[in-house]
Amino acid sequence: MVSAVSAIEVTTKYRRGRLPEAEPLAVAFERETASEGFMSLPISIAHAAMAGGLRIQHADPFDRLLIAQAQLEEALLVSNEKLFDGFGVKRLW
Repeated sequence: MVSAVSAIEVTTKYRRGRLPEAEPLAVAFERETASEGFMSLPISIAHAAMAGGLRIQHADPFDRLLIAQAQLEEALLVSNEKLFDGFGVKRLW
């Protein structure tokens, strides 16, 4: 699965010039991820409510949504963000 949150984050960073090498992904995120066999994971009301209600000292809304999605979907989170390790999610990378 690839989260809609990742699409927001990649395209935002690309637009701001912080991820110039991601142009193919930023321009056609859905097509590119589908061509690699990933299913999309939309942001549900349950995901959003859990993210907003997480009692953690982390303000980044993208990270909060990814944490909530990983918890609710019991999914492995692929990220190099070590800070996720303290929030009860399984992380690879």
